[in-house]
Amino acid sequence: MRYLILSDIHANLDALDTVLVHASGAWDRVLVLGDLVGYGAEPNEVMDRIHELKPAAVIRGNHDKAACGIDDGSQFNHVARVAAEWTGGQLTEANGDYLRNLPMGPVQIDSLLEICHGAPFDEDEYIFDGADARHALQSATRPLCLFGHTHLPVIFRVLGDAFEGAPPDPDVETALPIEPDAQYLVNVGSVGQPRDGDPRAGYGILDIDARELRLRRVVYPVESAQRKILAAGLPTSLANRLALGR
Repeated sequence: MRYLILSDIHANLDALDTVLVHASGAWDRVLVLGDLVGYGAEPNEVMDRIHELKPAAVIRGNHDKAACGIDDGSQFNHVARVAAEWTGGQLTEANGDYLRNLPMGPVQIDSLLEICHGAPFDEDEYIFDGADARHALQSATRPLCLFGHTHLPVIFRVLGDAFEGAPPDPDVETALPIEPDAQYLVNVGSVGQPRDGDPRAGYGILDIDARELRLRRVVYPVESAQRKILAAGLPTSLANRLALGR
């Protein structure tokens, strides 16, 4: 079984469609780690595309909760709240219901893998550094936990008493072997709004049988996504940041 790992799409259809073309033929099922919507200008179009893929599992993110009314977005900054309110007004009734019924993470996929949006102990918690990662790994129930939320690709690994964590090399496709005695916490990056200074869309391919996770980046038409954001009347900063990968 090969899983296409998508996280933090954020209503960016241009990025999602580019990823699907780039990953064509490399996956069997899809896993979505939350934040399908928010920030971008095409929430219904992104959700419709996800429906077409018939994912094996989808979990909710904080922007999904805010857009569908589960959360009031009070902890968001002003721009994020504006985007969440705009998104909520755009969603079809069916897509709003879909978001409201998404499960929170973590969700166990099989004996190897679990997925969450923020952290396995709190769906809204951010994992930025080694201390965060150690806490998350102690809460994880599977050898490999995939998370999103930060939009920053990173690999944390524990083997015996050894702990290490680092972002993958952005200039090469990273192939991570999942060793039998190790535990991993990995963010494959954001499809629709990368924040590591690299504007390319990020995603992953997990081969369960080969026990290998690949982290990939792909150039997508940023200018198209920017034009749609501006045409929708969303804050200009949301368009500008796409070109910066911030």
